[in-house]
Amino acid sequence: MDQSLKVKIYADGAVLEDMISAYKSGFVSGFTTNPSLMKRAGVEDYVAFAKEVVEKIPDLPLSFEVFADDFDTMEAEADKIHTFGKNVFIKIPIQNTKGESSIPLIRKLQDKGYSLNITAILTTDQVEETVDALNPEIDNIVSVFAGRIADTGRDPIPYMKRSVELCQTNKGAKLLWASSRELFNVYEADRLGVDIITCTPAIIEKLKKVGKPLEQVSLDTVKGFNKDIQTLGYSILESAEQ
Repeated sequence: MDQSLKVKIYADGAVLEDMISAYKSGFVSGFTTNPSLMKRAGVEDYVAFAKEVVEKIPDLPLSFEVFADDFDTMEAEADKIHTFGKNVFIKIPIQNTKGESSIPLIRKLQDKGYSLNITAILTTDQVEETVDALNPEIDNIVSVFAGRIADTGRDPIPYMKRSVELCQTNKGAKLLWASSRELFNVYEADRLGVDIITCTPAIIEKLKKVGKPLEQVSLDTVKGFNKDIQTLGYSILESAEQ
């Protein structure tokens, strides 16, 4: 991996084997997951999964999300998630499905001393509200979904640039570039001064090949095409119709 990068790489996923592999590789500085990723990975017991992850990865930040949609139950879930380990961050969505703000709950959990990862943020107003609610004496993460901003046809760079400025006003708030789509997002995040970026296992694998000569990439591409041609068994000059 490019040693000049200052942005921290977090692995995003819920497949335990992938998480352990990333942990052992030394390429990552933390891990995040969410209900959608757990569903995709076939996780059946949330608590058992989380506790096993903490056991296998005891010394890097781990983010686990609440499941409830009402704030009282979210708080109870946060109380339980907090007990999983000292390296655990509790993921709280910035709002519930009714569009009600989670800021009051965030303040309550900060009063309890919990480290939070505020997630599903897409606007700078949400960033500003979140940063204002966070205790500067507690380590917290502000997750802005840059990839989902880009999915709407908007350039995420101005949003992330402003988010950097806002998070720098609170020493406990670390900005995370969420929903990365390609390896180059890592370099964009680094250039802007973003603290953390989440990467899928596929992007992390590409990080290991950073700096590869483009001529070699060109040759590897042609070789890949040729391998597929051999597998397909197609012939242009000797068509089956002849």
